[in-house]
Amino acid sequence: MQKIRGASRGIGRLTDQTTRAAAQSAAARGAVQSAKEAAAQAARYQQTAKAAQTAVQKTAQAAGRALRAILAAARSLLAAMMAGGSTVVSMVLVICLIGVLIASPFGIFFSGEDSGTGYTMPEAVRTLNGEFTDRIEQIKAENPYDELDMDNAGSAAMISNWRDVLAIYAVRTTTDDTSPDEVATLTEEKLDILRQIFWDMNAISYWVETISGDKDESDTVILHITVTVKDHLQMADEYRFNAEQRKLLEELMQPEYQELFMALTGSYQDIDLSPEEIQEIIKKLPADLSEERKQVVLTAYQLLGKVNYFWGGKSLVLGWDSRWGTPMKVTAAGSSSSGTVRLFGLDCSGFVDWVFYNQSGGQYIIGHGGGASAQHSYCTPISWSDAKPGDLVFYPGDSHVGIVCGFDSSGNILIIHCASSSNNVVVTGKIGFTTIGRPEYYGE
Repeated sequence: MQKIRGASRGIGRLTDQTTRAAAQSAAARGAVQSAKEAAAQAARYQQTAKAAQTAVQKTAQAAGRALRAILAAARSLLAAMMAGGSTVVSMVLVICLIGVLIASPFGIFFSGEDSGTGYTMPEAVRTLNGEFTDRIEQIKAENPYDELDMDNAGSAAMISNWRDVLAIYAVRTTTDDTSPDEVATLTEEKLDILRQIFWDMNAISYWVETISGDKDESDTVILHITVTVKDHLQMADEYRFNAEQRKLLEELMQPEYQELFMALTGSYQDIDLSPEEIQEIIKKLPADLSEERKQVVLTAYQLLGKVNYFWGGKSLVLGWDSRWGTPMKVTAAGSSSSGTVRLFGLDCSGFVDWVFYNQSGGQYIIGHGGGASAQHSYCTPISWSDAKPGDLVFYPGDSHVGIVCGFDSSGNILIIHCASSSNNVVVTGKIGFTTIGRPEYYGE
């Protein structure tokens, strides 16, 4: 089974799969037996979890073990179904236990998909991150200044406590008499609760300082912006959590839940392409295209529609960069966004660097540390008629760069690039791109 990404994603589809599996032969009885044993273990934890409901959540560690048992059972069930086994009985046990956990603070891990309210947790996180950056820009706009001191508000550390925020939200939502009693469904009311907790834990303050100039100099106005970041322990004290709530909070902060929280906050995303997506991309590629070029194109498509445009944004990270989507100050000069706070991502050359770095397994940086102009310098000029997927294309003056990613049904060139106008990685035609080069990387 792949990495668990928001527990509902892998488990939520199991019911349909089970229905199909029940109609198949029981050829894999050994696998089925293993699945039943795992589900039976989960069922034993169900009794403890039910007791927790009537004992005001006094069994946080047992609930945590129950969640882990569900995940283990799900792995076995999936393996059994793939082998053609019937797993209906085991599946019912697991689904029952899931229902119990959804009503507990661990239901936060089932909030990664829209359950009919129009909200998912990653979308809520992006919304609040956006409100955070908007508030900083509003303060700057309303307070003219000569110098800006943003303290930790200018770094990725601004919102470094999303896991703490969500853990506090999960406990408070399921144990506070004044709050809704289920955390898995993200309604408008619960989004407001999450927003309140978020701002309590990431408070923005500011003050204006005026330094008198010398006789021939004008005064200097300094705008100071500070973000006061609080962790889960500080908030447990501030919200006066009782002993049972603190036990639940302690369990949620255990290391084994790190990836689940990362999935909910969007700081981890599965960027692997599905077999169907790969086939659609390959349809747009020449049949005789080299495997190396094909992998460059497939790697580029992994970020399609997933990464914000950020002036000066670079990343030499294999896979998903956890900084993407985090509010950060634009420090690179030369853009209208310089000095503002935006959701971190990639610029055009940063995207191209990431693609070749990842395709090569971290062995090659196509621009050798420079931007689009440097990337162009490591290319051999070619004509548009000789274009192949994987070649680089440039705007006049190397002001923008993209990667040829295929041809449409009419034979027109398709370009994948990180575009400021779309604030994302997009696929377009060649309009705007005037020159094309063949990277030395291919050795052709």
